[in-house]
Amino acid sequence: MRHWIEAARVRTLPLSISGILVGSFYAMSQGFFNWKIVVFALSTTLGLQILSNFANDYGDGVKGTDNEDRVGPKRAIQSGLITPGAMRYAIFITAFLTFVSAMLLIYFSFKGKYLLYSIIFFVLGILAIASAIRYTVGKNPYGYRGLGDVFVFTFFGLVSTFGIYFMFSKQIDWLLFLPATAIGFLSVGVLNLNNMRDEESDRKSNKNTIVVKNGGAWAKKYHFFLIISAMILVLVFALFFDLYRDPNPGFNFDIYLFLIAYLPLSSHLIRVYKNREPKLLDPELKRLALSTFLLSVLLSLSLIYFLSDMLIYYTN
Repeated sequence: MRHWIEAARVRTLPLSISGILVGSFYAMSQGFFNWKIVVFALSTTLGLQILSNFANDYGDGVKGTDNEDRVGPKRAIQSGLITPGAMRYAIFITAFLTFVSAMLLIYFSFKGKYLLYSIIFFVLGILAIASAIRYTVGKNPYGYRGLGDVFVFTFFGLVSTFGIYFMFSKQIDWLLFLPATAIGFLSVGVLNLNNMRDEESDRKSNKNTIVVKNGGAWAKKYHFFLIISAMILVLVFALFFDLYRDPNPGFNFDIYLFLIAYLPLSSHLIRVYKNREPKLLDPELKRLALSTFLLSVLLSLSLIYFLSDMLIYYTN
């Protein structure tokens, strides 16, 4: 069991639910809530992340990408702790359970009243499961062509945040595009760190990530763009929220509670800037993932404070 938990890469799981938290609490700030939607959205997202981790372990393991040149923690297949056959079985089971969770999520969100919406999210669910597997599995996996960033940004940023909000409200709020993009950028940042760390071994294995294609110097600038842009987008979101959505306009500190998370994010950027040895970036993956989760939690709390202030205002 310990080996399977390690293969699931628990340290990546908080990052995967960040978009769900922000989208859910944003919906709650507008009076929408259904605990069943929250539960199955979380289980579906966690299932996708674990599925992606299993498939990545399997794909890189059987292709020989995970070898003695690998810098990060040894993978399950690479170390021989789990056989390729057992991992294929785990991928199938995880994909099935994730599919069931996604179908329950769609049912409790739309309950047969919105057929078109149900079809759209069904297609998105299938695409998400297929994309999680095809990242490194198959003859021409897109992760080996530098397209992993697109998958992470789309499904763990936009779809995760926008999707859960739409399931609650059945409407689109374009203001949510700002934090959704920010969560997507931060999630891509974690992947970029992983690719920066593994640049040398990936190049030897013909795994043409975006870092391998453009080089480490470019990747560091790209990383700064992702993190700083995310911080700016969340701040702009809060300012707009404070000025135009709050019934008590003005500077309200509780809406800016998320700024606390900018401290670890800033220190992370300083460490990346000073780094001269990509192999030493491994601890930063966990730090950035947890900082992103902290940001999403604090931003969610800010939205709840806004809801309470709004209720008090209209009650009085």
